[in-house]
Amino acid sequence: MNWHKRLTQAREGKGIKKSAFAKLVGVSAPTVTDWENGDTKMIEGANLIKVCAALAISPEWLLNGIGEPNSDMLAMSTEVPSNFDRNATPAALGSRAIPIISAIQAGAMREISIPYPVGSGYATVFVDDSYSQWAFGLEIDGDSMLPDFRPGDIVIIEPEWEPRPGECVAAKNGKEEATFKKYRQRGTDAAGNDIFELVPLNEDYPTLRSDETPLKIIGVMAEHRRKTRRR
Repeated sequence: MNWHKRLTQAREGKGIKKSAFAKLVGVSAPTVTDWENGDTKMIEGANLIKVCAALAISPEWLLNGIGEPNSDMLAMSTEVPSNFDRNATPAALGSRAIPIISAIQAGAMREISIPYPVGSGYATVFVDDSYSQWAFGLEIDGDSMLPDFRPGDIVIIEPEWEPRPGECVAAKNGKEEATFKKYRQRGTDAAGNDIFELVPLNEDYPTLRSDETPLKIIGVMAEHRRKTRRR
């Protein structure tokens, strides 16, 4: 099921007619028809927030089918036993959508003049407004960063940040291939250029050095998102 059908399912499930839904969201009825017929690539920005609020659904579920449709995922009773360890509170889901791009796209990130638009990657993830327009997501592939990063994990990369020792970064080599590793400084060369290493957490894989292999930092990891259960 794609997002167009999920939108129709959610609207009809609430018993809301298209005309009434259009007024709730602040768009025309033909716009709602275009959304539900799949004539629109994606709902973005303020419209996305209004749609999800009107139907009480989460943006992640609507666009990607991730999680449950109910946006109030952590609703709790205010009356809890005095000995209950209440260590979780409702978290606001980010309203800004950014693309999850492929490794090849990540390799070319610094050569483009405009940010990747939502929909240019193979999926979408939501963040808050604290990141630059260049922020993007990467899906971890392979086991070189085990045990902390597993295949299928999503990392949010911020290209505007300068890496600090010990942080995880996305980098590319001379072939425009991207990798995700731990950043470690190793001084400067005779020309004054920084020398750094890209270190895998899995010791079965080799460490890369910028004075031995052409390497360029694409961005710094800002968030790490993991599914604790796949099915």
